[in-house]
Amino acid sequence: MELVQVLFGKAGPLLAGLSRFILPLVAVVIVVRCVRSMLRERYDPETWAYLYLPGEVMVPLRHWECIIGRAKSVDGQIDDPSLEKMHCCVIRNADGEWTVYNLGRGVTMVNGQEVFPGGEPIADADVLTMGDVSARFVDLTEEERSSLLQYRHAPGRHVRPSATLLLLTVFQILLLLQQMVYNPDAGVGVAMAFGILCAAQWVYFTVLRASGQTGFEPELLAFFLSSVGLSVAASKLPGDMLKQVILLIVAVLLFIGMCLWIRDLSRVKSVRIYAFGAAILILAATRVLAPQTYGAYNWIYLGGFTIQPAEFVKILYVYAGAATLDRLFVDRNLIFYIGFSAACVGLLALMGDFGTALVFFVTFLIISFMRSGSFATIFLAVGSAVLGIFVVLSLRPYVLDRFAAWGHVWEDIYDKGYQQVRAMSAAASGGFFGQGAGNGWLVDIRAAETDMVFGVVCEELGLITGICCVASILALAAFAVKNASAGRSSYFVIAGAATMSMMLTQLILNVFGSMDILPFTGVTFPFVSMGGSSLLACWMLLAFVKGCDTRARGSFAVKRPEKFSGGAGVDDDGGEPAGDGYVREGRG
Repeated sequence: MELVQVLFGKAGPLLAGLSRFILPLVAVVIVVRCVRSMLRERYDPETWAYLYLPGEVMVPLRHWECIIGRAKSVDGQIDDPSLEKMHCCVIRNADGEWTVYNLGRGVTMVNGQEVFPGGEPIADADVLTMGDVSARFVDLTEEERSSLLQYRHAPGRHVRPSATLLLLTVFQILLLLQQMVYNPDAGVGVAMAFGILCAAQWVYFTVLRASGQTGFEPELLAFFLSSVGLSVAASKLPGDMLKQVILLIVAVLLFIGMCLWIRDLSRVKSVRIYAFGAAILILAATRVLAPQTYGAYNWIYLGGFTIQPAEFVKILYVYAGAATLDRLFVDRNLIFYIGFSAACVGLLALMGDFGTALVFFVTFLIISFMRSGSFATIFLAVGSAVLGIFVVLSLRPYVLDRFAAWGHVWEDIYDKGYQQVRAMSAAASGGFFGQGAGNGWLVDIRAAETDMVFGVVCEELGLITGICCVASILALAAFAVKNASAGRSSYFVIAGAATMSMMLTQLILNVFGSMDILPFTGVTFPFVSMGGSSLLACWMLLAFVKGCDTRARGSFAVKRPEKFSGGAGVDDDGGEPAGDGYVREGRG
C-alpha cells in the first residue's frame, strides 16, 4: 500500500477499484485475440511429396506418415476398387528418407518389387503400384519445398502478437495494483515478482521475433494463466513471491529447451526406452520414499522444497508414449503402450494419488482410440478400470467418502463438504468482476491455492476472468486438434493430443470438483494452481503443443527450410506475406 501511495497518492484505491471492472475485460480481449489468431486465420499445409497418377492427377503427401487407400479418412485417397480402404503407408524420417509399408491384404510394389512386412525404401521417380493403380513418387527437394512455402500465410497477419503482449502487460499491471491496494501483506517482493515476469516475457518475445518467429499464441495464453497463478500465490504467500517467479522463469527456460530437443525426432526416439524406465522408477521410488500425507504418498521433501514427482512423470508418459505409437499401424506398439499405462496407473493407485491416476487413464483412452479407432479396446479398458475402482473403494475408505459427499456437500458443511461449500460460496461472492486481487478469504482454506484455485480466481478476479482461464485451456486443446490434420509426424500429433487430454482432464476435475459437479479428486488447474512441480510440468508439456504447430514461422519446435530461417517474406510483426499469398502447386 505504501508503494501505491508513493506512485499514485490518494488516487491509488480509486484506480484499484476501477481496475476491478477493467481487468476482466482485458482478459477477454487477450483470449479472444489468441483464439482468433490460432483458430480463425487460414493457414496452408506443408507438402512433402506427390503421387502422380495417370491422367495428370496429383495426390499430395502432407505428413511424414501418410496412409494411402480408397477410404475417405486416409491421408491420400485414391478412389479405385482394386485398393484396400487402407492399402499402404508411406513414412518419411527426419533425414528425408521414405519407406513404404503394406497394410491390407492387397499387394503393394515399388518398381515391381513386392513390399514385405519390413517395408521397402522408395525414392524420387520410383513407381509405386497399389492394386491395379501405378503412381510415380515425386519427393520434393528442400529447394522446391522452400519455393512452395515462401507464400504460405504466417501467424500474426491480422492479430499482431506484440499488441496482445502489450495487453497482457496491462493485465499484469492491474493485477499488481490490486494486490498492492487490497492485500495488506503485499510488499516490494510482490512488485518485483510481477516486474520480473513482465520483463521475462518481453525478452522472450523480442528474441524469438528477431529470429523470425511470429506465432506466440500458446505462450501468450500460458503467460496469461501463469499471471493469474502468480496473483493467487501473492494472495496466499506474498513472502514467497520471488521463489514463485524464479520457478516460473525456470519453467519457461525448460519449455524452450524441450522445444529445441524435440526438433530432432531421431534423437527423441533414441531415448524413449530410458523415458519408460525413468517414469516407472520415479513412481516406484515415490511410493517408497514419500511420507503419507492426507492418505496419499505423492510428495517428497528435499532441502526445504516439496516435489510432486508424478507431475514430471506426465512429461515422460507423453514423451515415451508418443514415440512408441508414432507408427500407428504396428500392433505391438499399442500392446506395449497398454502395459506401460497400466503400470503407471497401478503405481499411482498404490500411492493413493487417484486424481492423477484418473488423468493418466483418460489420456490413455483418448490416445488408444486415436491409435486403433476400436471401441472394443476402449470398452475393455473401461471395464478393467471399473473393476479397479471397486477394489480401490474397498481398500481406501477416504476415497469412498469423497464419492459419498458428491452432490451432498451442503448437508455436511463442516466436514465432508467443507472445501466445496466454501469454494462455491467464495466464487458466488466474487460476482462477474471479483472482489479484487488479494481481497479474498478463500485463500485461507487448506488447498485453496491448488485444488480449489478456480474458486479463488472467481472470488478475487471475477467469474469473467475465471471463464477466460477455462477458455484458454479449451483454446489450446482446439489448436492441437486443428493442427492434427496438418502435423508433420504422428509423433507430434499424438504428443500434442496427449498433452491437451491431460490438461483438459485436469481442468474438468479441478473446476467441476470444486463446484461439486464431479467428485472432489484434488488435481491442479494447469498453469494457475500454485506449486512448482505442476508449473514446471505444464510449461514443459506445452512444448508438445508447439511441436504440432506447422504454420510458417509458427513454432521454433519444428525445423524450417533455410528460406524461412531469416524472417523474410512477412513484415516486422507477422504482417502480409510477400507475393500472392497462395501455395504454388506442382514442382518448383
